[in-house]
Amino acid sequence: MIYALLPECADGRLRRLPFYLAMEEYLARNFEGEYFFMWQVEPTVIFGRNQQMEAEVNTDYCRDRGVEVYRRKSGGGCVYADRNNIMFSHITTCSSVAVTFNAFTETVAGMLREMGIAEAHTTGRNDIMIGDRKVSGYAFYHINLTDRFTHAPESRAIVHGTMLYDVDLPAMTAAITPSEVKMKAKGVESVRSRVTTIREHSAIGIDEFKEFARSRLCDSVLELNMADVEAIEAIAALYYEEEWIAGGRRHGVGRVPRRRIEGAGEFAVDLVATSDVPQCIDTIDISGDFFLLGDIDRHLLTPLAGCELSRDALMSRLEDINIGNLIPNLQAGQLADMILEAIGNK
Repeated sequence: MIYALLPECADGRLRRLPFYLAMEEYLARNFEGEYFFMWQVEPTVIFGRNQQMEAEVNTDYCRDRGVEVYRRKSGGGCVYADRNNIMFSHITTCSSVAVTFNAFTETVAGMLREMGIAEAHTTGRNDIMIGDRKVSGYAFYHINLTDRFTHAPESRAIVHGTMLYDVDLPAMTAAITPSEVKMKAKGVESVRSRVTTIREHSAIGIDEFKEFARSRLCDSVLELNMADVEAIEAIAALYYEEEWIAGGRRHGVGRVPRRRIEGAGEFAVDLVATSDVPQCIDTIDISGDFFLLGDIDRHLLTPLAGCELSRDALMSRLEDINIGNLIPNLQAGQLADMILEAIGNK
């Protein structure tokens, strides 16, 4: 892998989180090869592409404490970051996002074991654990490119996530509001009880840790310049827009309570149905911490519009969509049941 190195800010301050999300996109779209970089921010909450901000973020706490809040383009859950939470970003070409994702997390877990943390391992959909507690979690999405490079059309994968070196756990607990469904599924009562930090398991300093990770994961350096920084800042503008952060999601007259499906994630379905008989879907929204391998509006929500609200009709439409190729580990029947439950027809 190649380490992507930025020029430092002239005033010595940390850049804001949207810059680094935009940097991932910039590298994916403009450079061939496999890249990695690490970054840190002032206290910030970042939530998944498909999540409802009001359900995941303690907005009052964040506003009062000056904690910034942003939505990212990848799926997955809500996380808190501060100066002691090192963020990892990985960009590469791939034929399978899932294979690329698993390979990267296994590599990071191996790096921790090489550092002397023998209990580090991967588990579940997106976590790296030390023993039975989480130290690192990841999300991913992909960008399709056509004729950008000299070879055939391809998909570029972006894998990014947290590495808890020494985070402010009380602030993390206060800033994010994981659902009771998620906590029950994890078998714990709080965020605090299911996370750990590098400092609990090693005496390594934060700068030494970053250098160790870089030396083990990368074998060369790409030095970006101020022209690159300006291009990245232009991409970052989207992440500051209120409409993007709030999401502008649809909320229907029917809604299924949050449901967690093992291996797939947490889901909530909001639905508006027509008044015709038999009823059909007018608009539908699906939110949660699930991962996506495509555009949910284009490939799922829009194709479901007009579908009759019967299980047979839903199963037929979902089989045409091939739901498992869009939302990993979700079965068509599971989504059909949630849709029918939302309108009270299960």
